[in-house]
Amino acid sequence: MARSLTPTDISAFLNLMAKEITGQNVTIQSLDASSFVSAGEKIMSYGVENVYNAYSIVMGRTFAAVRPYKAPLNILNSINTDMFTNRLRKISFYSRDAQESGDFNTDKNTNFNTGYTNGQNSGASTPSMWEQNLPVPLEMNFAGQDTWEDGTTIPEYQLKSAFRDMNEFRAVTEGVMTERGNDIESQKEGFNRMTLLNHIAGSIDLSASRPGSVINLTADYNDEMGTSYTTAQLLTMDDFFRYFVYRFKLASDYLKIRSALYHWSPAKTIDGVSYTLLRHTPRDRQRAILYDPMFIRAKTMVYPELFNPQFLDINNFEPITYWQNLNDPSAIDFTPAIPDVSGNTQIKGDRVQVGHVVGILYDVDAIMTNYQLEEAAASPLEARKHYRNLWWTFSKNAINDFTEKSIVFIMQDE
Repeated sequence: MARSLTPTDISAFLNLMAKEITGQNVTIQSLDASSFVSAGEKIMSYGVENVYNAYSIVMGRTFAAVRPYKAPLNILNSINTDMFTNRLRKISFYSRDAQESGDFNTDKNTNFNTGYTNGQNSGASTPSMWEQNLPVPLEMNFAGQDTWEDGTTIPEYQLKSAFRDMNEFRAVTEGVMTERGNDIESQKEGFNRMTLLNHIAGSIDLSASRPGSVINLTADYNDEMGTSYTTAQLLTMDDFFRYFVYRFKLASDYLKIRSALYHWSPAKTIDGVSYTLLRHTPRDRQRAILYDPMFIRAKTMVYPELFNPQFLDINNFEPITYWQNLNDPSAIDFTPAIPDVSGNTQIKGDRVQVGHVVGILYDVDAIMTNYQLEEAAASPLEARKHYRNLWWTFSKNAINDFTEKSIVFIMQDE
């Protein structure tokens, strides 16, 4: 299931998401975002050049009970391609091995000998300086366009008789606009949460191809301490929260190391040589989102330890009150879009159900929102019925790059 280049109407999914995040659904619902998130594809329909074979060829007093709402999860990386393209091309390079020395006579090669030339010498020496050693690029394409609209009707004067004066009329009209703005903010929040949840669920689904990217803290603690506590028991223990600080700091240090861990390295073999994509995430490129209710009782103990200038800047962190549904705040039930690790396109992953997600530590480039269009327009006055329509149009793309490092922390009883 390749990511469609045709604009995808996401309104129905955002309505489902809005019911989840506002708690209108009493029980958590299974959400499928596999059609709305770009998880990265190695091959697009445009073909590739033939050198690297990798690069592709955009009655009393009236009171309006309304207050403005601002969507959370602004920590997610945002990029803007405007409407010139709905496709983002990202190029990385595989690690290449060291080569045999030509400067000396070694146990492998005789590079200096009477009659030898600056060449292979029947395989006895290294090749000449003209031996080609081209870079090995990886191109990932994140294409797609999720679009939806919002509208509201403003009567010109018909509602004035319902109010005592212009001030009341204006206050209620402003209330209508504020509440419509709140609807839009909830939709933006739903889009952000979809982008985040897809990466969390996708990381769990792809854990076999992303070594070390999912840590079950319940099992981890019990293995380390030689105990057999349940998740419920651990959540009441101060010692567990201290252990989490240690585990989280260690994970942050590991992300800084250039390695093949904590991300997906697409398979690449050229002339029998296999290449590995190595990544590293410096501390200033790390971002963290943690389930805040879990830490409320331990805030004074945990937060000063977690967030200090020598470790992780508090500006790179966002607490979250729930993941998917207010009525089941620590849980997720999500079907992600993921890359096909054995192919070139993205596919629909398996349904992921986790009862307690603790948080995620990730590279800023692993989870992104591509802003393409946010536009507002007003219709002319309808001459016979005297009303105007206001329309807001949105176009975005949710991007998950599983070749970037991330670590998801969960708690599950074995």
